Amino acid sequence: MTEGKTVATAMIGAAAFLLALMPAAHAAQCGNGPGGFEAWKREFSAEAQGKGIGQTAIAALMQTNYASATINADRSQHSFSLSLEQFLAKRGATTIVARGRSLKQSQAAMFASIEQRYGVPPGPLIAIWGMETGFGSQRGNQNMLSSIATLAYDCRRPEFFTEQLYAALKLVDRGVLSGSTRGSMHGEVGQTQFMPKNILAYGTGNLDVAANALSSTANFLKANGWRAGAGYQPGEPNFAAIQAWNAAGVYQKAIALMGRQIDGGGGAAAR
Repeated sequence: MTEGKTVATAMIGAAAFLLALMPAAHAAQCGNGPGGFEAWKREFSAEAQGKGIGQTAIAALMQTNYASATINADRSQHSFSLSLEQFLAKRGATTIVARGRSLKQSQAAMFASIEQRYGVPPGPLIAIWGMETGFGSQRGNQNMLSSIATLAYDCRRPEFFTEQLYAALKLVDRGVLSGSTRGSMHGEVGQTQFMPKNILAYGTGNLDVAANALSSTANFLKANGWRAGAGYQPGEPNFAAIQAWNAAGVYQKAIALMGRQIDGGGGAAAR
């Protein structure tokens, strides 16, 4: 071995030794209460800046508060454990179908345009619209960014909500959302309640406007396999797209059933 190689080998060994002594880089640590939230925000902000998130979004993130109401709601989603009949009654399915049929007629041109573009008929879109926000009347009044940041910090599902938080920060940087945007308990916004990642992927304009929200929902369903003209009841081709919208089985069946009734298919609650 030459002298040059010996020196180089020694330098590499020394560098490796120094690296071993340095603390390993790690992601911001999750928590199960408000105590560590401020420290977590500082750590997460540094990581986000390193990934290209701009100062506008970082400043908005640093203004967020620990959302106790969001955590409480996340721990108590009992309605998804109800039977289909109980779920339909609790969510006011009869009212949604009656109002939905009226809106299908009064907004026929809008729904025809959406169906022509995306292949999704009015029924399931109207059912989602009614189920999510009562046709825009209940869009939530929680600070969107605080809700999502709290859930990204919380140890229950940090991976899922960390992705949502990065998407939300990108939308704040772009001016699509802001640090004062209001939404539902888990950070959903707009007439049909979109999460930030889905806004980035499927959003078509201001989602507080019904036409944009419904078009975005149809865009989501089409991207998740919706085929024009195919059925959307359980076991039919388009039911998988409804399953992609919401993971709860009772919710999926309710949307399919109400959608069929709105589209004129009739039928009582499934047994």
